[in-house]
Amino acid sequence: MLEICLLYAAVLILGWPLGHYLAAVMRGDRSRAEPLFDLIEKPIYAMLGKAARQPMSLRQYLTAFVACNAALGLTVWLIFMFQGHLPWNPNHAPDMSWDLALHTAISFLTNTNQQHYSGQAQLSLLSQASAITGLQVASPLMGLAMACCMLRLLFGRQDEPNKPQNFWVDIVRPAVRLLLPAGLVLSVLLTSQGVPATLSGGPQFKPLDTTWKNPAQVVPLGPVAPMVAVKQLGTNGGGWYGPNSAVPLENPTPLSNFLETLAILLMPVAVVFMVGPFTGRKRLTTFIIGVMIAMSIGASAASIAAEHDSPGLQGASWMEGKEQRFNVDESALWSSLTTQTSNGSVNAMMDSMAPLTILVALCNMMINSTFGGVGCGLLQFFVYLMLTVFLAGLMTGRTPELFGRKIEAGEIRWLGVLILLQPLTVLGLSAITFSFPGLAATSNPGFHGFAQVLYEYTSAFANNGSGLEGLGDNTVWWNVSASVALLLGRFPSLMIPVVLAWRLSRKPLVPENAGSLQVESITFGLVLIATILILTLLQFTPALMLGPIADHFALTMTGVTP
Repeated sequence: MLEICLLYAAVLILGWPLGHYLAAVMRGDRSRAEPLFDLIEKPIYAMLGKAARQPMSLRQYLTAFVACNAALGLTVWLIFMFQGHLPWNPNHAPDMSWDLALHTAISFLTNTNQQHYSGQAQLSLLSQASAITGLQVASPLMGLAMACCMLRLLFGRQDEPNKPQNFWVDIVRPAVRLLLPAGLVLSVLLTSQGVPATLSGGPQFKPLDTTWKNPAQVVPLGPVAPMVAVKQLGTNGGGWYGPNSAVPLENPTPLSNFLETLAILLMPVAVVFMVGPFTGRKRLTTFIIGVMIAMSIGASAASIAAEHDSPGLQGASWMEGKEQRFNVDESALWSSLTTQTSNGSVNAMMDSMAPLTILVALCNMMINSTFGGVGCGLLQFFVYLMLTVFLAGLMTGRTPELFGRKIEAGEIRWLGVLILLQPLTVLGLSAITFSFPGLAATSNPGFHGFAQVLYEYTSAFANNGSGLEGLGDNTVWWNVSASVALLLGRFPSLMIPVVLAWRLSRKPLVPENAGSLQVESITFGLVLIATILILTLLQFTPALMLGPIADHFALTMTGVTP
């Protein structure tokens, strides 16, 4: 309990100054280190040409966003498919199949890092260090850029003038001035704990069992620490090794576990703390962080309680799938925090968690705005904020207004698309998968098998990436269908809120009066939480009953998972 309290305290203490610094970076403020940053940034802007020096309209901004994603996605797809013929491949990783390469490229492009492969065996060092880690830097920053675009449109110029927006500048500045330096610091700290940081392919050992078919065992190494640092800070989550941070080489000590857990929340919390100084509405930051922390603590407490009190999971079975280096509380806490954000990394096998712990993880991903990913969590929060304002307006008989601008039928149609897209995608793909024998490839035919499929599509749509790993997911069906869920969960969720902000920005500003809805209040915060829970979770209640809830009751009655 003490460690959990220290974690939340450390996140808030570090997130506040980091958020203020991030606001200055995204505003375009100059700093004392400007000459150093210019040495790195100016060559990049020179390569981009005029596009990096001119203010962009919203159409130009969104076009640059789509073009950047398309170019990066195609490039890394080709790298994966031809990695066996490319240099820097000491482990002799073969070419990926087209479908696995496609899924992997889209997964990392969308800040999801859902892995249908085992990194140490199926990726070359070139793929790991360039394509994988490169997207782990770029994809969260694109989410941050879209969130800042939305804030500029909603609030315009407040206490300090926000400089004209440019997509390329919004990517380069936070990369050079925040994410890469922070990743370097965390990488050094992790290396001090024993996480590998080398360019070699790893040593070979002769196995004790000489009858084993392989004469030598290779321990795959590489620049693991830098990737782990950026995977955590960027809410990416994809590990160098298949079992992720449950592997001692990625997460060797309790201190490394604390640092990696802290890094899961740090950037999303910093983005929230950025809102106040960036927009001039300091109370808005307090409101958002208050709602998110309340939901986070509730979900984390539920995960820990579920893992402790689950019937049938006692004694040796209680620690099955969990690392002896960490206790059950740390594993349950990680499972909750990694699904509250779009991180998806694990320090224990999610498939081994209690059914109700899996239920909490599913609910976190379905909500996807407790903290969410870098930038995209804030965008999703504003979607719920607009919906709650609309519902509150209906209940009070007033025209819904958000920050002095009316929310009308056109905005509600767009919001309806976002709310319905998740259940249509997740439940639709799950239904198709179960309709054809052999597609699901589950390791369990019972309720748990249903939960495996539901979890995979929920994780893909939420751009989370974690999974119940009893699933045989490296098939053409899973790679293609999960790619569809990845795309539908990423791009509409980033672009539609920005379009909504643009629509609101074109409406006349209505002065606030005594009858105006007070958004930044405790009462409205409670209404917002209730709205999030009702609108999101009720859509999935039947599916959750057939999955983890039924699994829990079966375990209660029989003492074993069916």
